[in-house]
Amino acid sequence: MNEQVVYGWILVLIYMAIVLFFVVRGARKIKNISDYAVGNIAFSPVAVGLSLAASITSAATFIINPGFVAYYGMSAVLSFAIVLPLGIFPSLIIFTKGFRKYGSDIKAQTMAQWIGQRYNSPFYSLLFAFLSLLLITFIVLICVALTVVLSTTLEVDKLYVLLGIVIFIFGYMMFGGANSLVYTNTIQALIMLVVAFILLGSGHEHFREGVHGFLAKLKAIDKDLVTWTNPNSPLFRDFFEIIFCQLVVGVAIICQPHIITKSLLLKSDKDVNKYLVVGIFAETIFFLLVFVGLYSRISFPDLTFNGAPIKIDGALTTYVKSELPIFVSLLVVMGLISAGLSTLESLIQSLSTTITSDIVKPLFGRFFPKDEEKSSLLQIRINRSVIVGLAIISAYISYQQIVSPNLSVAILAQCGVYSYFAAAFVPVLFGTFLKEVPKVAPIMASITAVFVHFYLYLVGIAPGITPYMWETVWEGQRMVTVRNPAIPATAAILSSLVVGLILYYVPKFFQKSEEKTNEGAS
Repeated sequence: MNEQVVYGWILVLIYMAIVLFFVVRGARKIKNISDYAVGNIAFSPVAVGLSLAASITSAATFIINPGFVAYYGMSAVLSFAIVLPLGIFPSLIIFTKGFRKYGSDIKAQTMAQWIGQRYNSPFYSLLFAFLSLLLITFIVLICVALTVVLSTTLEVDKLYVLLGIVIFIFGYMMFGGANSLVYTNTIQALIMLVVAFILLGSGHEHFREGVHGFLAKLKAIDKDLVTWTNPNSPLFRDFFEIIFCQLVVGVAIICQPHIITKSLLLKSDKDVNKYLVVGIFAETIFFLLVFVGLYSRISFPDLTFNGAPIKIDGALTTYVKSELPIFVSLLVVMGLISAGLSTLESLIQSLSTTITSDIVKPLFGRFFPKDEEKSSLLQIRINRSVIVGLAIISAYISYQQIVSPNLSVAILAQCGVYSYFAAAFVPVLFGTFLKEVPKVAPIMASITAVFVHFYLYLVGIAPGITPYMWETVWEGQRMVTVRNPAIPATAAILSSLVVGLILYYVPKFFQKSEEKTNEGAS
């Protein structure tokens, strides 16, 4: 066992001990499912803002997306580091205050509860609770990314690392909840900021001849690496994919339960501005991290290491282990782990709460004890059982993605996550900014979004869309068909918005016409 592996084990064990300390500290204050969902500690807006940034970032930004940049160059940088934030940040600012105000008034714990109570529809709440199961694909992405990082660092078989990750993280999330989540997310975000600056500065020697010299190195490897579009890529072929679709996706992406409900942890409306400033500042730094993928490509111009092909999901990890000094690389590994854990914890917390409170309780609540205290204890036990079930499902799918991914696990995750927030966009938008919304408008909009997204993703046949959905690329020794999930998601969001607006305004138009007719008759 070499020196790096020994130190890697020491750091991982120390990290685990710190996480467990804060989990125990937060778990002591949990008495019911509400405490688990939104906490009962008055956290500072700075802490919640850092928790927001950590939740948005995930392993995709820190581990997976730099691999796309290594493969496809500046077109991927434009998509992930410039266009996507331009969609996310204004949307986050606009939606947060309205969502928080109504969520605080009705004491909402989950996205499904917010939507169900906003439109006075138990059916709609249950529908969204089931749709939230799509977020399991995001959990899978993070599990796979963490497995890649830790198996490389600790030199342990991926299967054993995956099982260790699932048992440890899902295990402590059975007891932690929102109280411990903010503690751990804050620490993770601080580590991630330090690591982001280290990684961004790690390629400084490539700029000795200035920016033009840096771009010349990339161009010498592949001229498409320095163009704003990459026709040879499956995801960044033109500005429709890179700019239009990413902007639409970016606007809707904050409609995920582990992101938009974070504002419900704030104890006062006056904290919202500081919360947003801190969160957006940290997140800006995190988005820029994908630029490190270009350093990786310069270090491995033929995308191989020791004669073996470098997969997209392993490009950043390979760069860190081979190009950085031992102690720096281990610190970076801690940052990569933090990026994964921060979002994974939030997803487990929000998804398990949704299943317990918005699926199990509505369907089987009549069997719960009448005594409120006993009912609360039963819900906590059910929530823990739900987490065990999520762990088993996530581990199984994650292993399949490790063994046989379709280009990258990010494709699977984007398919699931994009369909969810495409369905959530209209109800959150209308519920935040419009009054007297007939429930049929958002419900049909959500159903339209889900249908359009999965039809285009699975069938891929539609005027103007078909060429984007049948791209084939080489992956190792095989050809795979890659479908850009942003394309069907964009179509789903826009079509659901059209349906929602028609069903909102058309009845009002006829109502006003009828009122004028009645006035004229009288």
